[in-house]
Amino acid sequence: MNLYPINTGNLKLDGGAMFGVVPKVIWGKSYSSDENNLCNWSMRCLLLVDGDRRILIDCGIGDKQPDRFMANYHLNGEDTLEKSLAVLGLTVDDITDVLLTHLHFDHCGGAVRWNKDKTDYEVTFKNATYWTSRQQWEWATNPNNREKASFLKENILPITEKGRLELIEGDSELFPGVSVRIFNGHTDGQVIPFIKYNGTTIVFMADLLPSAAHIPLPWVMSYDTRPLITLKEKEAFMAEAAQNGYILFLEHDLYRECVTVEATEKGIRLKESFALETV
Repeated sequence: MNLYPINTGNLKLDGGAMFGVVPKVIWGKSYSSDENNLCNWSMRCLLLVDGDRRILIDCGIGDKQPDRFMANYHLNGEDTLEKSLAVLGLTVDDITDVLLTHLHFDHCGGAVRWNKDKTDYEVTFKNATYWTSRQQWEWATNPNNREKASFLKENILPITEKGRLELIEGDSELFPGVSVRIFNGHTDGQVIPFIKYNGTTIVFMADLLPSAAHIPLPWVMSYDTRPLITLKEKEAFMAEAAQNGYILFLEHDLYRECVTVEATEKGIRLKESFALETV
């Protein structure tokens, strides 16, 4: 098995929303923001190549939303999904499986695109099976008012309409060497992949841990629907990660790709940060 980061571009989000109850005078020391209090975040996906199977975890925001929508998120950077795949000699047609951790637009928007004449939507990865949890699918297709703006029907419904969707029922081994667990604090049924790789375990953190700055337990996003559940999930997971030496692959941290954590007198804290290619 080989793993490759797939950078799909960056977006800006309000720092207060990203760090919740933590005041800017504190979080500002750990993550930078501009004059409008906006922080820049990556949309870093992960490609697993194992024989003939090419598994893409999340796929960025895509490019089919209208300009007025995209302008709200100040998209920036030169990377796109297609460019990052091309560096590896691949196209979207080479992907066999797309694992969507959850269905917020910045994680799944690239799953669906316009057809050539923009009369209908089509799945971006025409040869792939799409995976997400049953909990998340039901949550996203019957959205609550708080998350409704993040669940865009054009990102979601064409996947099942085109017959490409498989639902994950719970914690399980999805592929050889790739197991998944379900977390419910950020959104119901978020899928977190655990990957056996080069004698260690790499965990794709999605929005369970958006950045290394979020390692301290109280640093929970305002976007989380159940912050106290997030707190419990983080506490248990971070202790496990420190004990077992997991490598945490960060989807949204603009500055750090992978990190490890350790137990200290102040709780779980950052140990090391490094690029995936060094693992």
